[in-house]
Amino acid sequence: MQKRFLSIWFRYLNTDWYTRREPGLAEKVFVLAKASHGKMIVSHTNAKAQAQGIEPGMAVADARAIIPSIHVIDDDPSVALNFLNRIAEWSVRFTPIVSTDSPDGLLLDVTGCTHLWGGDEAYLKNIYKRFQKAGYTIRLAIADTIGCAWALARFGKNGSIVEPRGQVAALMALPASALRIDIVLVQRLAKLGLLRIGHFVEMPRTSLRRRFGEYLLQRIDEATGHCEENVVSINPPAVFHERLHCLEPIVTKTGIDIALNSLLDTLCRRLQHEQQGIRSANFKGYRVDGRIVQIFIGTLRPSCNPAHLYKLFENKIETIEPALGIELFTLEALHVEELHSRQEELWKKNNGVDDVALSELLDRISGKLGCCEIRRYIPDEHYWPERSYKIAGSLNENIISSWKSDRPRPLKLLSIPELIEVTAPVPDYPPMLFRYKGQLHKIKKADGPERIEQEWWLQQGQHRDYYYVEDENGYRYWLFRLGHYDVEKTYTWYMHGFFP
Repeated sequence: MQKRFLSIWFRYLNTDWYTRREPGLAEKVFVLAKASHGKMIVSHTNAKAQAQGIEPGMAVADARAIIPSIHVIDDDPSVALNFLNRIAEWSVRFTPIVSTDSPDGLLLDVTGCTHLWGGDEAYLKNIYKRFQKAGYTIRLAIADTIGCAWALARFGKNGSIVEPRGQVAALMALPASALRIDIVLVQRLAKLGLLRIGHFVEMPRTSLRRRFGEYLLQRIDEATGHCEENVVSINPPAVFHERLHCLEPIVTKTGIDIALNSLLDTLCRRLQHEQQGIRSANFKGYRVDGRIVQIFIGTLRPSCNPAHLYKLFENKIETIEPALGIELFTLEALHVEELHSRQEELWKKNNGVDDVALSELLDRISGKLGCCEIRRYIPDEHYWPERSYKIAGSLNENIISSWKSDRPRPLKLLSIPELIEVTAPVPDYPPMLFRYKGQLHKIKKADGPERIEQEWWLQQGQHRDYYYVEDENGYRYWLFRLGHYDVEKTYTWYMHGFFP
């Protein structure tokens, strides 16, 4: 498919930003100014100021001499860049690939997009009206190359549409500066009478290279299509990404549901074909007022089941506020993983963590309670109990070592053992009673000790002797003595866990 690009030039971007913030400035002649070499210089003007002869680079004092009532505002360079980035994000509704063209433009890769609006002309009219209504002064053009579109947006007829492969003819009458070359090179060309692109574009390349260097030839090739140039999007779309344009703005939950289901069906078919599954996804709605509303979901296992994924989104759809309406929906698979096919086992009904129904249930629960409320623990390569497990990244994470099952372990383990008072015979006898949080427990049954040493490469303390005990009320605990029993009582006792 032949590439097509749209260039948008915001002729008064900086002053438009202030006008949108303070509508009263629309009726005033005002400029932005910044200090340079000890004096204030005009950096940007609005349309009214430029129409009366005020140009960027002029001293503010000279501007006041021409228009005594001129309004001067201190320029903040960071404002324009941030403003341009926000406009670029808003413009994603017209095409997935949008790039900023600093300091005052946008570049859009519109290949295969314009037919959704009824063709290039209708596409440009729609964009122009939207920006004009929002308070921006813009010039725009569409062509096969970025260089040609850029040139026509700034030096050609506003709203120019160059027919496919017609960029050379469209460039002929434009000034040399339309090739995006620096002013020094423009002046060198002008001294030889080469004022317009048509005066030198067909000259022998060896002559141009010898007199003006490779840079001029590169710019000519980019504008005419002999050298490929691409748009680098500010937010590169995910590999698995779907869009749905709406003929009329959607304002109801039913409409949002229909859009989401349609996008999920399309995206999941692609995922199944590629043997991939969603681990996290983002559903966005681009509102008529320029705001973006979005919701995220995550799964414990790769999934391409649209019904299950819809249920995860369904819990959060109520948070979407359509306001005046949503005109574009997008669905992105932010993180995908390989979808492993699983051999079904005859007669086996319980597959543990491999059961898809279990993982889908956990996804729905985490969607309601939060993704951090459900965890899977797997064994870790450590001896001390509080370090002998870790949180798994997903249900598919492989277990390298097995759980220790030859000795009893508590269902509830304290992450930090708590100090207790213990009365015990000597030496290595189980405790007879202990006091925990002010309550005295008399021990009726006990088993131990089980000695657990720390890893040889750590050596951060003494060994532990664990006891499995039961008090007079039938409650069972896991206690340990830290260190060897001695007369000086340098050892200490701790509570570490509780049995069911």
